[in-house]
Amino acid sequence: MEKIVSLCKRRGFVFPSSEIYGGLNGVWDYGPLGAELKRNLKDYWWRCMTQLRDDIVGMDGAILMNRNIWKASGHESTFSDPMVDCKTCKGRFREDQLDSSECKMKPSKTPRTCGGELSAPRQFNLMLKTYIGAMEDDSNLTYLRPETAQAIFVQFKNVLEVARKKLPFGIAQIGKAFRNEINPRNFTFRSREFEQMELEFFVKPGTGQEWLEYWKEERIKWYIEIGIPREKIPTCPRRNAKQSPAPSASAPSSTPISLRIASGIMFSTGRSFLLSRETQRPTCSMQSFALSRSTGKARL
Repeated sequence: MEKIVSLCKRRGFVFPSSEIYGGLNGVWDYGPLGAELKRNLKDYWWRCMTQLRDDIVGMDGAILMNRNIWKASGHESTFSDPMVDCKTCKGRFREDQLDSSECKMKPSKTPRTCGGELSAPRQFNLMLKTYIGAMEDDSNLTYLRPETAQAIFVQFKNVLEVARKKLPFGIAQIGKAFRNEINPRNFTFRSREFEQMELEFFVKPGTGQEWLEYWKEERIKWYIEIGIPREKIPTCPRRNAKQSPAPSASAPSSTPISLRIASGIMFSTGRSFLLSRETQRPTCSMQSFALSRSTGKARL
């Protein structure tokens, strides 16, 4: 991994952020070649997803949104990872990654095998806080968005009205997201600031599974089109019990750090949770209707 990071810096693809002032862990700047590569990928994804299709429209949501959105979606109370501290080396780790992390004092060992004393796990919220307005108090608190999907849900009614689409149709977005990772690592695979290319595709109830299979094949075709060999694109089934009662799939990337997820696809049966909450608000007059959601998300 050190060789890859060094090569990317020498060739002008990716630089460590704020390096002359000591750096900032988990944040990266894209150099001349990296900026062009990143822009080409985003432009081609946008063209394939919105300009060459009649059933998908685009939007560009704000990074800052009302705090009540994150309360309604459950992010404020549940968007967290279990964290443990090593009282010996003073390292901080995710509990579910103890077997794959390196001890700060003994890099050849993991936190479980180095002999250090680990604290009891506690939940660590991944959202980065900020304040809107002159006073830094709870009434002005909000967050830098940890993912791009919420803006799509909140603006669903407006997009539906102006785009005049019927099911099935999708809303695509590319934008920055921020996560206060416990232990940023593995180059750009685990960073605190990144970009997501996301599609929320809304389908009729009972058709979610077939659309899941459709989008799995579409994403694999897209990766092949940009030059990734098919044998380098393994797929694996996943299940996120907290978010989806239905199957999902991921397209991991074969890298020197083993398999890391580059793209995820899932569908949720029934109404989207946030959509159903928004339709019950007195400020929203949209009539509620049943739908399923097929989601595709890639991280840059």
